[in-house]
Amino acid sequence: MTIQWFPGHMAKARREVTEKLKLIDIVYELVDARIPYSSRNPMIDEIIQHKPRLVLLNKADMADPSVTREWIQFFGDQGVTALAINSQAGTGMKEIVSASKEALNEKFERMRAKGVKKPRAIRAMIVGIPNAGKSTLINRLAKKNIARTGNTPGVTKAQQWIKVGKELELLDTPGILWPKFEDQEVGLKLAVTGAIKDTILNMHDIAIYALRFLEKSYPYRLKDRFQLETIPEDVVVLLHEIGRFRGCLTGGGEVDYDKVCELVIREIRTERLGPLTFERPEQLLEKKDDNRQDKGL
Repeated sequence: MTIQWFPGHMAKARREVTEKLKLIDIVYELVDARIPYSSRNPMIDEIIQHKPRLVLLNKADMADPSVTREWIQFFGDQGVTALAINSQAGTGMKEIVSASKEALNEKFERMRAKGVKKPRAIRAMIVGIPNAGKSTLINRLAKKNIARTGNTPGVTKAQQWIKVGKELELLDTPGILWPKFEDQEVGLKLAVTGAIKDTILNMHDIAIYALRFLEKSYPYRLKDRFQLETIPEDVVVLLHEIGRFRGCLTGGGEVDYDKVCELVIREIRTERLGPLTFERPEQLLEKKDDNRQDKGL
């Protein structure tokens, strides 16, 4: 299955982000804490280049906390400050402003040296893929409902400046997804966490990927949630057992596999299987080493 999704407004958003870059001091790159690598758009690196950046690991409450700490360390080793936040609950909001001040301290010191006694508010741009929670973050920082929110990707389609007290001004941008995923596993991770509209997906493929991930990384949760003594090797048998246990049946009493797949994905997204992280830093490093070997480096 090849997953591609690049609506016209996203191409426009990329151009607008590039044009507005000269107006801002720092970029807030919002990623999903459950997939910190896969929810980073490689286009963003090309667009923002050397601008100071904070990586905000949003939805941290839905991610495995021990793995989130690994990702914060990983980004730190790359010279990038990363913060675990929950924009829905407001966790980590104060840290964003303080980390921004620290990152821009040298710039504002230069401004003071030129005679600017009171530096202006920090101007930040929020970028990220669809459904990462940008509008919710803005509303939480501003302490009022300014940005439109939704639980489906593609809600924000225009840019807007929002004042956050006297210290911060935010430029919201629409979510930008890259035109084609070279690594199809990235597309699967985005799909299972809800970054891509379900209406364009094959839910069977997404559910099977999710079940195999759970079998490998969180087998005890899979067994406990669906009362499995063992996890069947055959994924069809696994879907059948889950369907029987949860009553996903047709009128004739047969297992309805469409319903089972929808159930599995819904239970992951609603945390019925607990906080999950679908990738770890060492997997990224291993993949980079494999790519270097393939190129003979």
